[in-house]
Amino acid sequence: MERLEKQSATARLTDAQKAEISELESLCKAKKAEKELFLRGEIAKAEAAGDPAAFEQLNKQLTHELRRLDEDLETKKEKVRNRR
Repeated sequence: MERLEKQSATARLTDAQKAEISELESLCKAKKAEKELFLRGEIAKAEAAGDPAAFEQLNKQLTHELRRLDEDLETKKEKVRNRR
């Protein structure tokens, strides 16, 4: 473990950076919940209407949107970490 620590010097985050990352995570969680709630409703409508193409497309859209939000979060967190 110590050898790993020496190889990749772990950057210490300031309290401000930790707070900013926490805020970013909170915002992302809220955005994901909003998208998921909306799209799950649309998925349920498509399923009830018996529209398998719309059902499949909406499921793919949900997966894509959640992945995009996670990627955006990681990008923003990395920017905060790299600030000195």
